[in-house]
Amino acid sequence: MEMFCFQCEQTANGTGCTRGGVCGKKIDTALLQDELTSKLVELACAAEGKPHDAETDDFMIDGLFTTITNVNFDDADIEALCSRGDALIRSYGGSCPFAAADVWHADEDVRSLESLLLFGMRGMAAYAHHARVLGKEDPEVNAFFYKGLASLAKDLTADERLALVMECGRVNLKCMALLNDANVGAYGKPEPTPVSTDIEAGPFIIVTGHDLHDLKLLLEQTEGKGINVYTHGEMLPAHAYPELKKYAHLRGNFGTAWQNQKKEFADVPAPILFTTNCLMPPAPSYSDRIFTTSVVGYPGMTHIDERKDFTPVIEKALALGGYAEKREMSGLNGGHVLTPGFGVDTVLSVADKVVDAVKSGTIKHFFLVGGCDGAKPGRNYYTEFVKQTPDDSVILTLACGKYRFNDLDLGTVAGLPRIMDMGQCNDAYSAIQVATALADVFGCGVNDLPLSMVLSWYEQKAVCILLTLFSLGIKNIYLGPTLPAFVSPNVLKLLVEKFSISPISTPSEDLEKILGS
Repeated sequence: MEMFCFQCEQTANGTGCTRGGVCGKKIDTALLQDELTSKLVELACAAEGKPHDAETDDFMIDGLFTTITNVNFDDADIEALCSRGDALIRSYGGSCPFAAADVWHADEDVRSLESLLLFGMRGMAAYAHHARVLGKEDPEVNAFFYKGLASLAKDLTADERLALVMECGRVNLKCMALLNDANVGAYGKPEPTPVSTDIEAGPFIIVTGHDLHDLKLLLEQTEGKGINVYTHGEMLPAHAYPELKKYAHLRGNFGTAWQNQKKEFADVPAPILFTTNCLMPPAPSYSDRIFTTSVVGYPGMTHIDERKDFTPVIEKALALGGYAEKREMSGLNGGHVLTPGFGVDTVLSVADKVVDAVKSGTIKHFFLVGGCDGAKPGRNYYTEFVKQTPDDSVILTLACGKYRFNDLDLGTVAGLPRIMDMGQCNDAYSAIQVATALADVFGCGVNDLPLSMVLSWYEQKAVCILLTLFSLGIKNIYLGPTLPAFVSPNVLKLLVEKFSISPISTPSEDLEKILGS
């Protein structure tokens, strides 16, 4: 039996995976994820117009999160969620038979709009999950998951579906604000912090993913045990939060972006804890050192359950012992220091300096170059683009795409570093807030600022961020390395006409178009 999946940027032949996912997902797993999606839609229909409790909200959010690319490959986990969905559907006394496969085989434009909505909700569910872990939720955000999922079972017009897609973007802005407030409330305001890429001698643990709460719990449990903790991938921004960097054994950052993990983890004498995506099927050379938690799962890997007792990870670190001597490691461009922490509060604290620099012509342009990284050829575009930006420009960046250039030293402009790392993909809210604040200062719209967005995408969290930018009316976004396979020609034409979205070409050509020279 064939599967069908085209939700990630690397989908087979640029059209869809049918005989196993490029991500490593097996056919049976893909079909189970479709079944789980069907249960979510059926539950949304059954619960429509009725009050729903925390258990149902948890299921909605975690069920959607589980189906994001590179999160869960464990069929037993997904089957358990499907059974839980059946029980919840019965508890609401409703039944609305639905097959997710119907979405993939619908009319091309209907499929495109429904996929945009579904994938956007999957991305938003990840942000809602992280906020929920910290005790923060929003009724409007929760309610939209039900509304959006139930709409997939309804016969709607194209205009009605497009309206839901835009609404998803608006609600996701609220969700990202919720997560930002949750993180700042729990860990303090991020501040620029130099982070070494070198690895000290002795036992250590690598933590990857996005969940800062899991990292905090691990730091608490490893304190005083002679174990160092290193971030990886999207966990790098953790070093910028005061309540996390106060732990002396949070020592630095290991490796680069998620798609390099098979090479980087091959011989490392330490355990790796996956708190969220992006997990790749581990190679035999290090599979005994992989631990998962939360919604992440892989057959045969040790899973840390909701009690969050990281003893097995700690014991593995002590047993492996780490490196005998300090290892000097570097980013993709040879740099040894990364500096996250340029969140909205940091940037706006020097807003007057930025404004003066723009008015005097010292700073002529801002580029937001960020998004997902991936293994597909063509992503060196982002490295070369940043290298070719003029000296009188500033590069704001976030998400794992920054690993293409975040170890470069481009110097300063107007006393400010030319590269400012704003955080995870979860921190896109900061970039939006900076843009809107600068627009307010200059008395113009965001589209009138000397600001260009050059974005890369891979999975569904990038989709919901893009929908948020659309919902804010932001235009002239450059997107790559390829356009989404799930966007039909007619829907793409609509987005181009409405938002002037452009596929990337070459760094020099795009810079010439942007700067007009």
